[in-house]
Parts: sequence; structure tokens; C-alpha cells
Amino acid sequence: MASIIPPAAKPTPDATRGWVDRLPGGVQPYARLARLDRPAGSWLLFWPCAWGVALAGGLVADGMLLLWFGFGSLVMRSAGCVWNDIIDRDLDAQVARTRARPVASGAVSVRRALVFAVALSLLGLLVVLQLRPLAQGVAVASLILVAGYPFMKRITWWPQAWLGLTFNWGALVGYAAIADPDAAMLLLYAGGVAWTLGYDTIYALQDIEDDALAGIKSSARALGARARVGVAGFYGAALACWGAALWAVRPDLLVLAGLLPLAAHFGWQVWRLSDTRPEAVLVLFRSNRSAGLLLFAACAVATTAR
Repeated sequence: MASIIPPAAKPTPDATRGWVDRLPGGVQPYARLARLDRPAGSWLLFWPCAWGVALAGGLVADGMLLLWFGFGSLVMRSAGCVWNDIIDRDLDAQVARTRARPVASGAVSVRRALVFAVALSLLGLLVVLQLRPLAQGVAVASLILVAGYPFMKRITWWPQAWLGLTFNWGALVGYAAIADPDAAMLLLYAGGVAWTLGYDTIYALQDIEDDALAGIKSSARALGARARVGVAGFYGAALACWGAALWAVRPDLLVLAGLLPLAAHFGWQVWRLSDTRPEAVLVLFRSNRSAGLLLFAACAVATTAR
């Protein structure tokens, strides 16, 4: 299918120059393919792992797990991006923000991208081997979600929901690495799914016009003019689930008060969402790195300040 973006279009965010351009020429396309110059996604994958460890009481018992999960989030997010770009290469070529991606532009062949994805996944396996058997099984099960995600935008108007299931799986892995599954773990995960629905709806607002032309489905398109209300609802549901998770671990009103900074941060995002220019919504999306940190702090206080 011919690109709907004219050749003379201005460079898009995916084509902006930065530290990657100082790498050797043959390495640059792979660094971009792995999104090494865009760390927000790695943070969004890491924080659920850290929440799980913290809420299960693992910060004291096995704090080193956070380092392993940090490494694993980096390499597995990169592997997921490579897989996504392989599957989406035809769609990416039709969207201004993504048409410069290495596979869509032809800078990296599909075969080489597949080899790269396998290599990154093998690095992720090193992290899995550090976990107890229960957590290993939970971690391996996530591959089903990772493999299916790129196809969701062709199937459903809510691919962000599938991304939520995928990106927050680390909450289950982190918790299972320390303790046996219980209601707190499931509530933590459910809140993460709702959180991702919110921030990825914000992210999808960048591409809403190009997505419509290319036939790409998203929650931003499904909600339309109600996107701001939808994001507020998703964030409210996330806070409710996380509050219940904290209460399940430590029924104390002061522990619930630990969510107030996060609630204020979500309120700020919704307030600022009146501006839906791509550069404005990208700032809001990236601010969710701070949201993840705020919840981590609340989980840590709930289980360590006794």
C-alpha cells in the first residue's frame, strides 16, 4: 500500500537526532529499533515489577531483584519493540510519527530484526533464571501477550487494554518472586492495566488523524471527544484498585494517604489534557514515569514502615 504521507513531510519525532547519532553507523539503526534513545517505555515496564517486589515485602528480603528487573525491563521492552516493528512495518510506513522506524524504512531487514529480537530475548532469559520457579512460570507466560500485542490494533478498538495486560505483567512476576499469589497481587495488576489504558490513550492521541487514514484502531479513536473523560475514568479505576491492594496488605488510612501525591499527579495530567497537540500529549505520556515512582513509594511505605 502506498504511503499516505507525502515524501516532503517534515521529520517526525522518530527521526529526531540525538546521542544515537554518535554511535557507529552500523549500530545506529539497531539502537533506534530497540528504542534505546526513548527510555520512557522501559520505565513503564519496570515500575510494575518494582511495585510487585515492594508490595510483597521484598525490598528488604531481596532488594537485588530490582536491579535484575531493571535490566530485564530494558532488554524485554527492546525485544517487544523489535517484534512490534516487524509486524507493523506496513502500517508504520503510513503514519508520520513511525515511518522512519528502521524496519518500516528498510534500514534493517526483517530477517536481521528477528535475529536481534531473539538475542534480546535470550538476555531477558538471564533475568528469569534468577527467580524462584513460581515466578519463572509467570514470567514465561507473558510471552503469549507480547506475541499477540501487535495484532490487536487490527482486531479491536482497544489495543491499549491488551498493552495494559502485557506491560503490567511484571507486577505479577515481581510479587510472585517474593510471595505466593493473593488478592493484593491481583488488585495491583488490575490497577496497572487501568493505568496503562489511561496513559496509552494519551499516547495514541498523537496519531489519531494518521491512524484514521491508515485504518488503525485505538482507544483514542474509540473515545473521540470523550478521551479526556475516559482517561480520568481509567486513572480513577487505577487508584481504586491500588488503594484496595494497599489496604489488603496493611489496612491503615495513613497507608492510603500515600496515594494522594499520585492522585494529584493524575489530576494534573487530566487537567493538561485540554491541549491535545502531539508535543503536549507526549509530555503527559512521559510524565507517567513519575507516576510509577509515586506508586512504588506508596507500596514501599506500606510494607516497610511498620
